[in-house]
This record gives sequence, C-alpha cells and structure tokens, in this order.
Amino acid sequence: MSLGEVLRLTLFGTSHGPRVGAFLEGVPAGLKIDSEAIQKAMDNRKPGGKYASKRKEADIVELLSGVNNFTTTGETIEISIKNSDVRSKDYSFLPNQPRPGHQDMVMMKKSDGKADLRGGGTSSARLTAPIVAAAAIISPIIKKLNIKVNAHVSSIGNVKAKPIVSCPEKWQSQECQEIRCQDYDSAIAMIKLVESHRKSLDSIGSEVELQISGMPIGIGEPWFDGIEPYLARAMMSIPAARGVEFGNGFSVVEMKGSEHNSPWGGDKNNPVMLGEKPDGALAGLSTGSDLFCKVAFKPPSSIPKEQVTLNLATNKQEPLTVKGRHDPVLAPRAVAVVEAMAKFVIGDLALRGGFYLE
Repeated sequence: MSLGEVLRLTLFGTSHGPRVGAFLEGVPAGLKIDSEAIQKAMDNRKPGGKYASKRKEADIVELLSGVNNFTTTGETIEISIKNSDVRSKDYSFLPNQPRPGHQDMVMMKKSDGKADLRGGGTSSARLTAPIVAAAAIISPIIKKLNIKVNAHVSSIGNVKAKPIVSCPEKWQSQECQEIRCQDYDSAIAMIKLVESHRKSLDSIGSEVELQISGMPIGIGEPWFDGIEPYLARAMMSIPAARGVEFGNGFSVVEMKGSEHNSPWGGDKNNPVMLGEKPDGALAGLSTGSDLFCKVAFKPPSSIPKEQVTLNLATNKQEPLTVKGRHDPVLAPRAVAVVEAMAKFVIGDLALRGGFYLE
C-alpha cells in the first residue's frame, strides 16, 4: 500500500476501523501548511453530497509528526483522519454472502478469512481521504513550479461533456458543483441520468478528465516511471478505476502518423509543440504542452437492487439486497482523488528530476 520513490506515500487503516491515514515521506523541509486549503480539498472528496454516499465524515486531518509551527520539518508526516460515522450492521451479510462485483470474495480468500470486509476494508475508497490530504500538503511544490492540475467529470453513462480545455477554469452553478462537471448543459443531463438510475435502485459508470498545464520539458523518468506510465499506475489504483487513456487515447487506432504527429515550433531556447492537441508527453517525458488524461470508473458495485450471489453457508446461489449508504456514481467524488494522484506523481517526479529546488 505504498507509492512513490523520493516522495513516498504509505496508506493504513480500514473503512470501519477507528481511523484511516498515511505516512508521507520525502517532503522537503520548509513547506508551509495551509490548514484551510487542506480542509477544502477534503471537502471536495468527502461523502455526504447529493450524488454520493450519505455517510457523513468531518474528515478533519491531524498531522501527528513531521510538522512544526505549520511548517514541514523534513521528517515523515503521519496523516490521521478519524472514522466517526460507521454503520457496521449494514454488512451483517458478510462474510457468508460476498457482494457481486466487489472485493469480498477475493480478499477473504487471500486473507484466509481474516480480512475486515466491512465497508470494503483496506480496499475501500475511504482510504482515498489520506491521499487527498497528502496532495494538499505537497501542493506548494506544484504551485512553485507554476503547474496547474484541473479535473472534471467528462462522462456519466452516455452523457459526454465538452473537452475540459473548452470549459471555464472555474464554475459556479449549483448543478456543475454538485456533479463536478464544468460543462453546464452536460451537468444537467448527467444529474437526470444519475437520478433515474438511483430511483431504479441501480448505479451507472462514469469518467473523469484531467488536464495538467505548465509542466516544463523533461519531467519524468525513462520507461516504467515515465510520467504517463506512473500516472496510469496511480490512477488505476483508485478503487473502481477500469481504464486510463492519454491524449487522443484509443482514437489513435484510426489515425495516420501524419495526423497524429505534432511538429515542433518556437526556437531552440523555447521549443513549443504545435497542433490542435499536441502530446503532453513523449518517451515518458513532459513536452511542455498540456497533458490530458481520462480515467474510467465502473458503476458502483454495492446497489440496493436485488442480486444473486453465492451463500457460503448454504453453498447455494441466493438473493442478496445490499443495504447501507453507497454512491450511485463515482466520478463526482473521484475528481478530487484524480487531481490528488496527479499532484503526488508530479511532485515525486519533480523532486527526482531536480526540477524543484528547496
């Protein structure tokens, strides 16, 4: 449950345990801790919104080490976030009836029946909370490099928003805020679609689009830690992520090289890639152009509609109705997590490549 090399994040905790958290190593000394910015990031991720689980967590971040007088010391930072609104009785059907599409069966087999399955245990999206907190802590690194990280909900079901580049950087309407989509007309249609699936006791798949702007040329490492491979690994580790694409994505299958290639312009001191949507990375290194990434999320597995699954006590397939508080769609909450993952990856690669000087 660790990610990163110079910056390293190690998660701990379970969905229904006393707390979740992380150990954040490699943070340079001298970064100012902005408590309000951290809490704002947590509020963008936390459940309890109109289109999210009704679990209500304050998500107050406690920094138990590595910080003194609101300034990082260079030591390991322990992030702690209490779980206060657990309802374990909603999972009384476990472990006998593993949920369809969920981690219950495989985690139970892997742990020889010893795993805490309530709320998803260690596999729960609850553990994205310390990821968002960690990204907020290292945000001054991203800000100093003049890099901007921006994401929004680009698709829910068959409703697709305009590309993020054509949408306003900030959006104010209630509908856009609720569904986390920067395209107002699409936000209205998305809300209607989610509501229809929720009323039918079902869920729906979704997608988040990410735009990273302002990266200097050369962020990334060869091969496995190239900026795209590293981002792909981080994004695919977000619970329920099912696919990642960069730039023109799978549409390149139908393109010719003469269409896809972006020529270099500018001059030798300031080379710039030209074209409508030039690649944000080549050979794992940032090009200076905007990097676009899309992350697809499956429909949430825990739904109140009756399903059939194996009952381990009777060894027969039997009906199961999952009670409790669950998301009808994932992308609105995942926006904050996608942005956080991107910030962490960029921060780690920037430190490794010598782009950030303390």
